[in-house]
Amino acid sequence: MPILRTIRYLKTETYALSLAYRDPRTPWYARVWAALVVGYAFSPIDLIPDFIPVLGYLDDLLLLPLGIWVALKLIPPEVMADARSQAVASYQSPARWAAMIGIIAIWLLLGAGGIVLAGQVLAG
Repeated sequence: MPILRTIRYLKTETYALSLAYRDPRTPWYARVWAALVVGYAFSPIDLIPDFIPVLGYLDDLLLLPLGIWVALKLIPPEVMADARSQAVASYQSPARWAAMIGIIAIWLLLGAGGIVLAGQVLAG
């Protein structure tokens, strides 16, 4: 399961970067770079579209980890340590779980409503 561990690590580091670039102790150039990396990570637009075989995932597999690595070198270690602890704490918070359960419930209700509506259209 090292791939899942790596994905979880990148997810936590990306969130920690989003916290670190807002910290006033972070230099301006590190803020700009971290904001670009976080924006690219959460953006639905890729440099190379994912539907292109092999090359489509190349940016996700190379550019994003490289951008995170550079951002980690630019941000002071004490700022990243604080941001990491905040990121881990927020992933374990009850509010996060409540929000996730709420979103899943909404999708399940929408799916059930769609099935009922489709059944009525097909029967009617």
